Amino acid sequence: MYLTEYINGHVHLEESDMCESDGKLFLTEAFSVIMEEILHKGTDSKEKVCEWKDPDQLRALLDLDLREHGESHEQLLQRVQDVARYSVKTCHPRFFNQLFAGVDYHALTGRLLTETLNTSQYTYEVAPVFVLMEEEVLRKLRSLVGWSEGDGIFCPGGSMSNMYAMNIARYWAFPQVKTQGLWATPRMAIFTSQQSHYSMKKAAAFLGIGTDNIFIVQADESGSMIPEDLEAKIMQAKSKDAVPFFVNATAGTTVQGAFDPLNHIADISERNGMWMHIDAAWGGSVLFSKKHKHLVSGIERANSVTWNPHKMLLTGLQCSVILFRDTTNLLMHCHSANATYLFQQDKFYDTSLDTGDKSIQCGRKVDCLKLWLMWKAIGTHGLSERVDKAFALLNFFASLLKHRGTFKLTPVRNVLLRFPG
Repeated sequence: MYLTEYINGHVHLEESDMCESDGKLFLTEAFSVIMEEILHKGTDSKEKVCEWKDPDQLRALLDLDLREHGESHEQLLQRVQDVARYSVKTCHPRFFNQLFAGVDYHALTGRLLTETLNTSQYTYEVAPVFVLMEEEVLRKLRSLVGWSEGDGIFCPGGSMSNMYAMNIARYWAFPQVKTQGLWATPRMAIFTSQQSHYSMKKAAAFLGIGTDNIFIVQADESGSMIPEDLEAKIMQAKSKDAVPFFVNATAGTTVQGAFDPLNHIADISERNGMWMHIDAAWGGSVLFSKKHKHLVSGIERANSVTWNPHKMLLTGLQCSVILFRDTTNLLMHCHSANATYLFQQDKFYDTSLDTGDKSIQCGRKVDCLKLWLMWKAIGTHGLSERVDKAFALLNFFASLLKHRGTFKLTPVRNVLLRFPG
């Protein structure tokens, strides 16, 4: 039904173009297309990863124009078919382009359930199940890092998680910045490796710190940060009257899969009174593995950790958390705006469960269910096996390439190769 006009002071309603029964039928048939084209063909190694078309061809095939009147049931199903046909199947066994490849069917079920329930994760009253679920998932992830207490939140991607870390670190160092702005702070210095993620530059720009105040630390041949150069860059920053407040270490760099020496960086950070953040978007998942968690030895000494389970654990996009060792509620103090219409203090439940004042945005998508349901399905042991299998396949593939003689391998962590010459 939809509102059309007032007639003699009364609201006149007419049937919409698609009634409820038609909508449910469309959903059922569209889901059949999804199952066949994406989850059956899209996971078959004999099928194409993508039926590639040039942009002009694809525009013509998809008929992207939006018109005054709607289309028929059959036309809409064809649209669904076309979207599936011409899209990249990231669940395909031959998809290696990005770090979020593959599919876990329990996690996918969580994603479908999330979309169907269509709620926002900012108060217990509107998302009671997910507020409690997020709290438990974050608690479990923090325990893997090595923290019995702390804070955290699910974020829209690793870049935003890193931005959260930098913003909280700035508030921790200069709390007056929230009310007085950058006018009330000295020049601030950020330190990060030349192999770190570009989101560090984006965060510095977005927060008004400025990319010129990022001091780039050199990495060794394997891609790991050189601690001695970090110390040199800190001295350089101080000589320019900049205040070192934030160092970013990486656990699993994007290109080489390198892990920075976390304990050494933590020592330097503590000596200089800096906030230490670890971007473990990719590498954080090694915490599930007894065999490989040594790669992040010292992670518990960080003040904050970014972790993207969608990158190694197959939860699907997006599933990213920022975890804090802090127990003084910095996340809430830094981001709260005390919107009284949303965060009333006289509610009928414990309002400390409301998370909306912890986040930068208001409406926040539910991202915990897919990880929780997958974790419930295969357990911590299953997630550990998943990580170990990924490393075993990596080593197997690397050994094959070594015997070919036509490739030159960089240090094996994240398969990177080139033709010699």
